[in-house]
Amino acid sequence: MVGSITSPCVGLCSTTLGDPVCRGCQRGDGEILDWFGLSDEQRNARMAELDALRVTVAGRFLKVVDAECLEAQLLRHRIRFRSDQPALSRAVELLRVGRTRIQSLSRYGLVASESAQGIDVAELHLRLNQALTEAAKYRQAQQ
Repeated sequence: MVGSITSPCVGLCSTTLGDPVCRGCQRGDGEILDWFGLSDEQRNARMAELDALRVTVAGRFLKVVDAECLEAQLLRHRIRFRSDQPALSRAVELLRVGRTRIQSLSRYGLVASESAQGIDVAELHLRLNQALTEAAKYRQAQQ
């Protein structure tokens, strides 16, 4: 029996709109096309790179104060995450899905960093996503 292949895809591929880097998963169009041809080791390495990118960028906007609470909320809302995925990378997924419904980050085990204090969750997600896209473009340019 063949197992499923882990993918960072979140079903929002903006490369189909002409973006060189997807706003949903932060992979370049070539990386998306090649994904299923990569070995497990190569995919795992790329997943680790993408997680590190998300952790670095999300850390500018958020802090995880209760990783168990965050995980419980992800499960409650049926938001996909990996068991080895760092909490801040998981938080990116939470904001992507819940940005219009989350009233209080603390109910999800999160707090805004000093630079993001007073910003509503939808705006926080917008800024975070813009920063992720820029960081992902830089990552692609370095490869």
